[in-house]
Amino acid sequence: MAEGTEVTEAAGRAGTFDPVVWEPRRGRVMAGLRTYGLVAGMWIRSTMAYRTSFVLTAFGNFAMTALDFVAILLMFSRVDALGGWSLPEVAFLYGLSGVSFGLADLAIGSMERLGQRVRDGTLDTLLVRPAPVLAQVAGDRFGLRRLGRVVQGLMVLGYAMVVVDIDWTPAKVLLLPVALLSGAGIFCAVFVAAGAFQFAAQDASEVANAFTYGGTTMLQYPPTVFALDLVRGATFVVPLAFVNWLPAGYVLDRPYPLDLPGWVAFTPPLAAAACCALAGLAWRAGLRSYRSTGS
Repeated sequence: MAEGTEVTEAAGRAGTFDPVVWEPRRGRVMAGLRTYGLVAGMWIRSTMAYRTSFVLTAFGNFAMTALDFVAILLMFSRVDALGGWSLPEVAFLYGLSGVSFGLADLAIGSMERLGQRVRDGTLDTLLVRPAPVLAQVAGDRFGLRRLGRVVQGLMVLGYAMVVVDIDWTPAKVLLLPVALLSGAGIFCAVFVAAGAFQFAAQDASEVANAFTYGGTTMLQYPPTVFALDLVRGATFVVPLAFVNWLPAGYVLDRPYPLDLPGWVAFTPPLAAAACCALAGLAWRAGLRSYRSTGS
């Protein structure tokens, strides 16, 4: 809808050059980042106006996510290994997925509210503003409290790195931050694609949550406990395996799922780039199909 409006306006100007319509792709990206920063900054300032409330909500977020790891600890109180993986190794998986998802949830978790905006028509207010819609939706109600999830994941990851006997090499040291950032990018792409799906479904937030929150929960456990078909889907359909299963396999010297070659552990950035590109196409298609509520 927004793009159609720009094209119509450009045609109405009888061929005059419009720097907004013909702005290079790089300029649009920078405009989106500026918009996102302004919107998110506004919500951060609003949050920090009540610092006690922020601390309490951040701690609540930390405690709620910590319960997932408590469940894993309870499992290992009865068993010595889960799918052939020890507790420190599972904690390493948990930390990688927890930090990656936490960063994505912090940055773009507000996308899950898009379905509500589509249903009640409030998305129209974003379309008429001279700013990228995706940046506005992503930055809206920026939840700084979600830092609790990131901190909790970092703590578990730190514990795992101390306890697990890892033969550190320069490649493994470099792979760790790359895997965390690439995993965050993959989850961001899933959030955007799930948001694009809301344009068609309008009320399918739980379907989206199955791939976001459900995806990170699945990645907390080793691939050996899941059916092969599910592992194939998490590798080749929605490539969540690139978040932690493959990088962790290289760092921990564990067999890769599906007997993949060793070099795939270094491909999470490529998987993240491909996911973001496809999510961008899905978002543009969804936005073009939006027809408002008709009211």
